[in-house]
Amino acid sequence: MVDKKKSIYDIEKCPECGSSQLVRDYERGELICSNCGLVIDDSYIDEGPEWRAFDSEQNESRARTGSPMTYTIHDKGLSTDISWKNKDSYGKSIPTRNRAQLYRLRKWQKRIKVSNAAERNLSQALQELERMTSNLSIPNDVRETAAVIYRKAVKQNMIRGRSIEGVVAGSIYAACRITNVPRTLDEIASVTRVKKKEIGRTYRIMARYLKLNIMPSKPEDYVNRFCSKLRLSMEARKRAEEILKMAVDNDLTSGKGPTGVAAAAIYIASLITGERRTQRAIAEVAGVTEVTIRNRYKELTEKLNLTIEE
Repeated sequence: MVDKKKSIYDIEKCPECGSSQLVRDYERGELICSNCGLVIDDSYIDEGPEWRAFDSEQNESRARTGSPMTYTIHDKGLSTDISWKNKDSYGKSIPTRNRAQLYRLRKWQKRIKVSNAAERNLSQALQELERMTSNLSIPNDVRETAAVIYRKAVKQNMIRGRSIEGVVAGSIYAACRITNVPRTLDEIASVTRVKKKEIGRTYRIMARYLKLNIMPSKPEDYVNRFCSKLRLSMEARKRAEEILKMAVDNDLTSGKGPTGVAAAAIYIASLITGERRTQRAIAEVAGVTEVTIRNRYKELTEKLNLTIEE
């Protein structure tokens, strides 16, 4: 018999004859060598489902595990919901005489999920977070990070005296910076009723008191997103990244707004590749002024000795 300390999944050869032709008999729960017939293990566990599934939908519908835990729901997704479909577990319609009782159960179950003011606050905040991140097309991992930051802020009692929407917006901005999926303050302010200045102030307070490890955003972080909105080719993106790399090597980006530098590099790349975009179009996408693009454009072309045919 095999040593119990060693997992049977680690066994690749028969300890008797050295053959690698091993058979797993799930009906008897045995691991057998097909060469010499040795029963290597007699307590083999079948970890698969005990039902037969003929397509992926059957497997999913009969799975005993629910949705994964998530911080974007106030109860972390661990509670259950009574469906509004008025159907039982077999998919049959519930009789009309029982629907009034089901309606009352559904109503009380919804009330019980949010039992006190703190949970009500968290539920409202996370709904706002979901709305903002959906409008900004922010990925799920960034949403999870933002939800964790907001929960930390609640524990540190940072919500008192501040608007829920402002703290949520600050959490989203911080999460975008942490996960290297940057969004500008203007973009976040556009989906809230909170001013850009207040979001920035809330973000700085959260970063200091929650000790968030946030690195300054870099111009190259914005290139792909801006180029996608401007419908530029991969060649133009590569040229813009090359220009930014040269600018970093020559210390031309320090002390300047990353979006303005990125916008100027994209403008230069569009001229070089013949995919011309106006300064106004790039300024609208980048959320900067045309004057900023012109200033950064002059600096980059002069300091990097770039010859541009306009």
